[in-house]
Amino acid sequence: MPIRQLSETMINQIAAGEVIERPASVVKELVENALDAGASRVEIVTSGGGLNLIRVTDDGSGIPERELALAIARHCTSKLTEDINDIRSLGFRGEALPSIGSVSRLSIRSRTAASESAAEIGIEGGRVLPVRPAAANRGTTVEVRDLFFATPARLKFMKGERAESSATSDVVKRIAIAFPAVRFTLAGSDRSTLELPAADDSAEGSLRRVAQVMGADFPDNSIALDAMRDGVHLTGHVSIPSFTRANALQQYAYVNGRPVRDKLIAGAIRGAYADVLPRDRHAVTVLFLTLDPAIVDVNVHPAKADVRFRDPGLVRGLIVGAIRQALADAGVRAATTGAAGMMAAFRPGAASYGHGGPANGHRSYDAAYRASGPSGFDPARSPQRPLDMGFDGAGFEQRGLRESEQAAFDAGPLASADARAGQDEAAETLLGAVLGAARAQVHENYIVAQTRDSLIIVDQHAAHERLVYEALKNALHSRPVPSQMLLLPEIIDLPEEDAERLALHSETLARFGLGIERFGPGAVAVRETPSMLGEANVQQLVRDLADEIADNDTVDTLKERLDKIAATMACHGSVRSGRLLKAEEMNALLRQMEATPGSGTCNHGRPTYIELKLADIERLFGRR
Repeated sequence: MPIRQLSETMINQIAAGEVIERPASVVKELVENALDAGASRVEIVTSGGGLNLIRVTDDGSGIPERELALAIARHCTSKLTEDINDIRSLGFRGEALPSIGSVSRLSIRSRTAASESAAEIGIEGGRVLPVRPAAANRGTTVEVRDLFFATPARLKFMKGERAESSATSDVVKRIAIAFPAVRFTLAGSDRSTLELPAADDSAEGSLRRVAQVMGADFPDNSIALDAMRDGVHLTGHVSIPSFTRANALQQYAYVNGRPVRDKLIAGAIRGAYADVLPRDRHAVTVLFLTLDPAIVDVNVHPAKADVRFRDPGLVRGLIVGAIRQALADAGVRAATTGAAGMMAAFRPGAASYGHGGPANGHRSYDAAYRASGPSGFDPARSPQRPLDMGFDGAGFEQRGLRESEQAAFDAGPLASADARAGQDEAAETLLGAVLGAARAQVHENYIVAQTRDSLIIVDQHAAHERLVYEALKNALHSRPVPSQMLLLPEIIDLPEEDAERLALHSETLARFGLGIERFGPGAVAVRETPSMLGEANVQQLVRDLADEIADNDTVDTLKERLDKIAATMACHGSVRSGRLLKAEEMNALLRQMEATPGSGTCNHGRPTYIELKLADIERLFGRR
């Protein structure tokens, strides 16, 4: 077949296949155009999930009559200068309107502030209709009917009306978070009306918009971020570890105001919450990255949802560091949803309160920790110190740990000086502490504490498990991890680029006890492995590290394996269910929880305590 020039209609339909995936894609492009035009009000109306009708109306600057024909021509835009690296608008490719017009019936009605009347232009399946006068207020109205009528094969891939309507709602909410000063309305015969009133561009206004989209619970269970590194500014809010979701749909990320779905950012969020969330649970986040447009490429894909950073390691390190620092600075906090669950459980006829699913995906958390020790109190077996559960000095040495690590365990609340000092503290003074004063122990596992305005219930095993884990983790990472020399070096064949990446990170790996060096162009030799890993599968470990370095330029896989071993040791070395505690021991545990970052959740991500406000208790008894 001879080479020939494709028709303009065919070119636009090919472009539409990349840009216009579903009705939500059309809404995204049209709303972004409205925001680039300076709109303060955007109204969206849909019908039939967006396949029958999409109408977007704004009060922006409008399009002059003489430019309407250019607006629907390919690669015509008012948003791009001669410098492709200086993109400061949401749209810039000049493909959205002609692509939409090639697969639907499109009309654009617009009026500028300087014009006495509006003008309208239309496209039907790629055929341009003449410009004609129209009546309209200042701004632009874009109406899309019969989406994909010109490409009926695409209609076979559309989901149901409800699914398409939901996808459109998600797009509008995602964009609205970044523009709190703009009023958004989404209505139609296929949905309930979504109205997001305008706030302001202040931090308080932005948080109000976030609450409108993500729910009123999020601000009360979130921590503010504000960090800067090498010209990259990170702001936003992240949830506390005990406030999670079953999926990552409520993780919103923005780069220079543009909503993105970037795997580097998603991976950084997972890394920051690595050892504080339950399995298969996800944090709730809203992150805003502001940086020089020249060091981020948004022209990766026509949909503009993917970005590429010039220095991905810098961005990942900033996100991980800022979130971990924020969690540490926030101190110990319980999710407000825990109190709501307790309130529901206490009401007559209510279902028993339970946290969202088992920690390990197979059995309950209660069964998980009770299986590792006595389920009831037995004075003959109950340890007087949390380290008496089978971890003698030889056990520590076998795992490559020295006396300093064992001392980290001994520094737990049951053997600390704080426990002695706590005996002399007045109960009234303790009431002012975050976790208050211990009043009782029930079922040999739950500490009941009182503050000035609340009741707190602490799971002693889960709480002490986190404290021991953090102490051991600090001891592990305060110096190089002990390693064991292999009798014969392990030679691992790898692609040359993977071997080179591992060699570049050899110093970091050595700090974690993995001695590695190049062995020819396509292989590496492993001479030492971390003592804590025991008889590890070195081949698989090195290949996993090579894959992670290729994806994220980090060696967190090895660190996570060591932390997992530390978590297991902490679980077995913590005070068990069934252990009776004295008042001073309970108070010492509470004080150390207040001083330990991340102590609101255990190593499995479960909450270590629940707080019930006095006002809530009074409501239960009808006193309010």
